[in-house]
Amino acid sequence: MNPVIDSILQRRSVRAYSDRLIPQEERELIIQCAMRAPTAGNMMLYSIIEVTDHDKKEQLVKTCDNQPFIAKAPFVLLFLADMQRWYDYYRLSGVPQLCREQGRSFKQPEESDLMLACCDALIAAQNTVVAAESLGIGSCYIGDIMENYEVHRKMFQLPDLVFPITMLCLGYPKDALLGKPLTPRFPKESVVFTDTYQRLDERGFEKMFDERIAREFASGRYLGDAINPGQHFYLKKTGSGFMREMRRSVKTALAAWNSASEGRK
Repeated sequence: MNPVIDSILQRRSVRAYSDRLIPQEERELIIQCAMRAPTAGNMMLYSIIEVTDHDKKEQLVKTCDNQPFIAKAPFVLLFLADMQRWYDYYRLSGVPQLCREQGRSFKQPEESDLMLACCDALIAAQNTVVAAESLGIGSCYIGDIMENYEVHRKMFQLPDLVFPITMLCLGYPKDALLGKPLTPRFPKESVVFTDTYQRLDERGFEKMFDERIAREFASGRYLGDAINPGQHFYLKKTGSGFMREMRRSVKTALAAWNSASEGRK
């Protein structure tokens, strides 16, 4: 099989790392691959922070839902949706003055700009994952970096027009992880449609969960009082405490973003 396709199809999240260090040349290569990711208008609306400080890693363990493996990951990259760099440059370049001279308004970043920057950052992150996997280096996404916005903003000195959209922990997997079965995904017909979106009916949802029920819930082990996968995943994910914090945190970040935009008009 094509080695790129093979590494993508065999990829799994890795949360336990061996003591083997990642050579600096491979770190640099992974970063180069991240920066070759597709980007809107070739503007690269993202920034990357490599987190090397041990104390910061330990703090991230706590602020990202108490995940101890974060502190043990040898290579940690924080991906930021970043409109600050361009707007700093626009002002340095005299763009506001140019707009006044031409009788046009100087457009401030809005929610759409944030979403576009998030797309750029996430595409770069996925390039990182694929590159690392091809080198035998495992990875795990940390979406919880969107929580505790105020803490992370202070920790990394983030300005208003920068938002931490995801974080990656990378390292060589422990031998015990090698050869373990992959986590199942939903069947193609539940996710991929032709020409129009298709809402699933009861039978469609039954087919969607057939394999997962057989593998994950064979013993009927649902969370709390849940009696089916829908209730289980709501309690575990959508209705959980960490999701409440993520919603609060993202709303706070959006408020700071909009306030910064309004303040510059």
